[in-house]
Amino acid sequence: MVEQILDRVLPGWQTTVPNDRNRRVNRWCQHIEAAQRAQVALQRQAEVREKLGDDAPRLNAARLHPWVWESARSLWQSGHFADAVRTACVKVNAETQNKVGRRDVSETSLFNEVFTTKAPEPGKPRLRRAPDDGSPTYESLHRGARAFAEGIYAGIRNPLSHTNSELTDDEALEHLAALSILARWVDDAMTVVAP
Repeated sequence: MVEQILDRVLPGWQTTVPNDRNRRVNRWCQHIEAAQRAQVALQRQAEVREKLGDDAPRLNAARLHPWVWESARSLWQSGHFADAVRTACVKVNAETQNKVGRRDVSETSLFNEVFTTKAPEPGKPRLRRAPDDGSPTYESLHRGARAFAEGIYAGIRNPLSHTNSELTDDEALEHLAALSILARWVDDAMTVVAP
């Protein structure tokens, strides 16, 4: 448990905190020193952010939509950031297919069909982000969802799947945040089927 806490507070502590392996007096000296450093870091983190001017909000990946974070977590934790994003893209697509009961269409085509404002057809349910009140906002919500999903699958998923590109953790987190928005829209939407 201590090592998990140290990994979070002092990433890389096992290589940056000295470890005198020849010392037989206390084999836990590295852990003790790392724990002392972590304690000070935790106690002073608010002051450091305030004094150094980086008091911006932080994004907690564990609070992203569960479809996104739960599918990406293990790859993320092992440093496979591009694979984590790819896996999350697959999961959001699969959960959307599950919600509307379709396997015959996926990704951009799927989102274009489910978020269209056209009436549902037999075998082609629709997702409604809001009740149809005839307002321009109703059309905007659905047009925006279609365009956003296309941007994610064309601009994020496709390049990651067809190139050997890698992502930094910051880039990957931004991609996961975008996927989380789409996942919430799908999850919160009402499924409408043909009569």
